[in-house]
Amino acid sequence: MRTGTTLRTAALGAAVLMMATACGSGDGQAGGDNPSPEETDLTVVTGVYPLEWLARQVGGDRVAVTQLTEPGAEPHDLELTGRQIGTVGEADIALFVSGLQPAVDEAVAQQGGERALDIADVVELHPAGDDGHDHGGEEHGHEEEDGHEEEGGHDHGPHDPHFWLDTELMAQAAEALADRMAEAHPAGADAYRANAEAVVAELEAIGQEYDDRLSSCERREFVVGHSAFHYLAERHDLEQIGISGTDPEGEPAPSQIAAIADTVDEHGIDTVFTEPLMPASTAETIAAETGADVKVLDPLEGITEDSPGDDYPSVMRGNLEALAGALGCS
Repeated sequence: MRTGTTLRTAALGAAVLMMATACGSGDGQAGGDNPSPEETDLTVVTGVYPLEWLARQVGGDRVAVTQLTEPGAEPHDLELTGRQIGTVGEADIALFVSGLQPAVDEAVAQQGGERALDIADVVELHPAGDDGHDHGGEEHGHEEEDGHEEEGGHDHGPHDPHFWLDTELMAQAAEALADRMAEAHPAGADAYRANAEAVVAELEAIGQEYDDRLSSCERREFVVGHSAFHYLAERHDLEQIGISGTDPEGEPAPSQIAAIADTVDEHGIDTVFTEPLMPASTAETIAAETGADVKVLDPLEGITEDSPGDDYPSVMRGNLEALAGALGCS
């Protein structure tokens, strides 16, 4: 499996990072024990769970990782305290995806972008809403009363940030992060790159499991309440049908319900997916109209008690089981 070209970027300065903050802790979401900054060679701050997992795997016990988003909170809605903004500036590496969390983007800009690694500079992000099959967004001419047209009520900016659902892109990010860590702390370069090799191998194994399990299915389309699965769908020759252009806290418009119901009936779909950090009301409305079941497909924006696993690999495999069941895969 191809993992892409490793990118090398500028060296970073060193600083001390608090292990925990009021809105997220260094040993936050499903990451296991996290060494303290005093015991490590590098400090990394992240705003979303998949990057926290990646930093811990690549950094190992040489790196202290702080997660800015409180476990179970919606990462798109993150607001930073003054202390957290200072934490971003003090970190050796601020690992983020521009456009995903505006508060993190702003903090990086304020505190010095030379300390940051923007994954948008590492992997090729897709344009937002590039599914070609969203219902209720601007592609279908529907506009919410409050003026929001972005899918699921989340403003991701011009690009879809959910690259981590494609294991090949996640592997590219792992290699780039190892190189950045090596530049910031040359004495640990061999360890960081060895850790990244192990991460890439695990990601390749997960990607192969997806290829094998999804190779023979009764259908290729799946319905989601939040159109976060474009990368996964494209990598594995699937098609996500997003219930978009609606506020996730509210109910879809009757015209949207009708459009989705028609699609569900047309393709013989028997499952509508919701996600752990999103109210299930929209999917339940569609399911009630169509007779489909409601199940969880996790975009891995955070680990909760409703996630189908307790870390990135187990959630990815849980998602695979959910998809295989919904798609009728042999």
